[in-house]
Amino acid sequence: MKKYRNLFLFTIITSVILLGTTVVLLYFSAKRQQNDRYITIDPDTIQLVQLEAPKDGDPIAVVDTTLGEIRIVLYPDRSPNAVKNFTELAESGWYDNTYVYDSMEGVYASAGCKQKNGELTGGADSSRERTERELSQDLWTFRGAVCMVNTAKDSSFMNKLMGGGQFYNGSCFMFVDEVELDDAAKQELLDASDNKALGQAFLDLGGVPNLSQQVTVIGQTYKGLEVIDALTSLETENNGKYMIPKEDIMIKSVKIDTYSAEKEADIK
Repeated sequence: MKKYRNLFLFTIITSVILLGTTVVLLYFSAKRQQNDRYITIDPDTIQLVQLEAPKDGDPIAVVDTTLGEIRIVLYPDRSPNAVKNFTELAESGWYDNTYVYDSMEGVYASAGCKQKNGELTGGADSSRERTERELSQDLWTFRGAVCMVNTAKDSSFMNKLMGGGQFYNGSCFMFVDEVELDDAAKQELLDASDNKALGQAFLDLGGVPNLSQQVTVIGQTYKGLEVIDALTSLETENNGKYMIPKEDIMIKSVKIDTYSAEKEADIK
């Protein structure tokens, strides 16, 4: 009798342990899902660095397109891996004579692809397309933001059950323009965060709020917003995946430099 009682107790204890383990696994899976999908935003410590003018010595990228030049200040302190990948590709000449391959009217334009149809072929180092997505509470998809295009996602069994996964970006980049918001949407934007400056920045600068914390932001355009407007106002055709410009619109080159107020004053 004692043997059966001990067996019963063992069964109960084992069941409790298994239940507890399952709860713990589900909890950490949920936390991982949260971390993979978005980051925790502290409204009291947000620094809207994209509102600040570039300073002497800041790293910049000069993107020369067939529609004009775009000058971007980069943020290696907040998106170090993506900026490093972008910078090394630019310095290697990878972006020379690449295509603007996706143009969503008034929203964004994606560029830097060797193929007009947006396919990632043409001799690229595959590791360049597997840079882990970096999100920062200080970087947002305001008008003029430059982001790396997401390329892949790894999902575990638990991710497939509950969502989440590891996202990656690669060599192609995207210029963010702006979407029109009605009065109700503007108020929702202001009410969405305890940091009122964030919502107001979207209203002042424009942008695409629903892309926020979904893509890695590497920089902010400080000169050439009119070129971005042109890149997102192209006649396109849908290939089933991208809105491809009918006319070839090219990235002629991307040059990495440092900002100099003196040099900028001489640029017309």
